[in-house]
Amino acid sequence: MRSLKALLLAPTDIAPLVWFRLVFGVTMVVEVFRYLSRGWVKSYYIEPAFFFSYYGFDWVNPWPGNWMYVHFAALGVLGAMLALGLLYRVAAPLFWLGVTYVFLLDQTQYLNHMYLVCLLAFLLIWLPGGQAFALDARLGLARPRDTAPAWMLWLLRAQVGLVYFFGGIAKLESDWLSGVPGAMFLQGWTLTEPLAEIEWAARAFAFSGAAFDLFVVPGLLWRRSRPWAIGAVLLFHLTNAQLFRIGIFPWLMLAVTPIFFEPATVRRWLERWVPWLASKAPSKASRKASSKASPKTSTGPESPRWQEAGLAFFGLWLAIQCLLPLRHWLYPGQVNWTEEGHNFSWHMKLRNKEGRVRFQARDSLTGERWKIDPRSLLSNRQYTKMSTRPDMVLQFAHELARRYEREGRPGVQIHADMHVSLNGRPRQELVDAGVDLAAQPWTWRSASWIVPLRDAPLAFSRAEEEP
Repeated sequence: MRSLKALLLAPTDIAPLVWFRLVFGVTMVVEVFRYLSRGWVKSYYIEPAFFFSYYGFDWVNPWPGNWMYVHFAALGVLGAMLALGLLYRVAAPLFWLGVTYVFLLDQTQYLNHMYLVCLLAFLLIWLPGGQAFALDARLGLARPRDTAPAWMLWLLRAQVGLVYFFGGIAKLESDWLSGVPGAMFLQGWTLTEPLAEIEWAARAFAFSGAAFDLFVVPGLLWRRSRPWAIGAVLLFHLTNAQLFRIGIFPWLMLAVTPIFFEPATVRRWLERWVPWLASKAPSKASRKASSKASPKTSTGPESPRWQEAGLAFFGLWLAIQCLLPLRHWLYPGQVNWTEEGHNFSWHMKLRNKEGRVRFQARDSLTGERWKIDPRSLLSNRQYTKMSTRPDMVLQFAHELARRYEREGRPGVQIHADMHVSLNGRPRQELVDAGVDLAAQPWTWRSASWIVPLRDAPLAFSRAEEEP
């Protein structure tokens, strides 16, 4: 433990942290531009009449009127400030608060990469991002430094590595390894469409995806295997960008890959490509001297107490990030079916799920029954997401009951007829239609009204059947 502590506190070149700050900020500016230019701010956060909350965050609501445009514009400015290292100590926490606020507004907008952005933005708050290759250091607003405690770099590596690792663990399940979901996804790109009809090709796609996620990080860290790992990273993410159209995720993961390289290599890139951000041109002698300096003089003003606090934060953060993706094992049933514990677990593009849901109301006083069209309150995207998510169906049922109560009709029962197809299986009932969902509590505990998946593991021959 003493040796591990010394290793984590040892000074290391700050260049990979700077690279991470730079590419993260640029990627966020691009993402904000996409939201503003494609009309997503309006369609996602201004037009809908109802938003699906995360448990415990139903108090988070969009800004009124057109203020969401201002919010996204501010995120773009803050992202640019992060990239440049300008007023970093102000920009980093404000960006994290702003992007996390957007993330929490509507659960139908959940994307693994947006969750990852929130986590990485939080980590940036604690890194010395404005002290090297930054306008803060160049303008004298922050004390320049060449090194940082090694735990900061390993924390970033671990966070990105855990995304890959748990993504690989999630692929070690029967449906994915059968090749059926992979065959469905291969149909989404003209180049790979012929492979969808070949069973061995679909299975190879499934197994190679799991192997990549599980072994890519060790491959990047080991110099001898790094060229092969880099090739795999390029192939994997560029293919995903074509097959899944998942926004910035492939590009963000490609951009942060150099944090696994030797810091000296990353520093050479920074000195070549962004020399105007350097506070001074470091000589070989100064870099050699800084690499031999003690932690106290080379990693900045951290006192032993702050170093201990940093290690405690490092351990606590990694413990949470390792346990949270495993929580779905506490729930009964298959997570891809019930969705209980699915979010925040790095289950990325593992299943093909289609469904429909219809609502019926019953007045408990008069016995009157009537059907409800959810599309009158939801956008097409919201309805599509809800049609496969029992927790969202429950939230919407509660909202319907509240609306009827405000209209002077208390005690209206809400029932849902919900049938879903998982990975090409025939549609099955997912929510017990006989249960009054308005009377069911919204809780993190397992829901007894979710109907379990009934049939046997999927066979590849069923991939071409209509859901």
